Amino acid sequence: MMLHNRINDVEPGRLLRVLATDPSTTRDIPRFCQFLGHELVNEEEQGGEFVFLIRRGEA
Repeated sequence: MMLHNRINDVEPGRLLRVLATDPSTTRDIPRFCQFLGHELVNEEEQGGEFVFLIRRGEA
């Protein structure tokens, strides 16, 4: 829910960096992007945190 609200603050085509500690985000965020038409540009784990780079879609 927090990601959905935050992505709405980003202009279409711009990037949003997401930091998470919950391993389930590796499943949930790619599905979120696919379902809502956003591009998952990068996904990696850094020191116990999951880092996602999302480009907002046109919707």
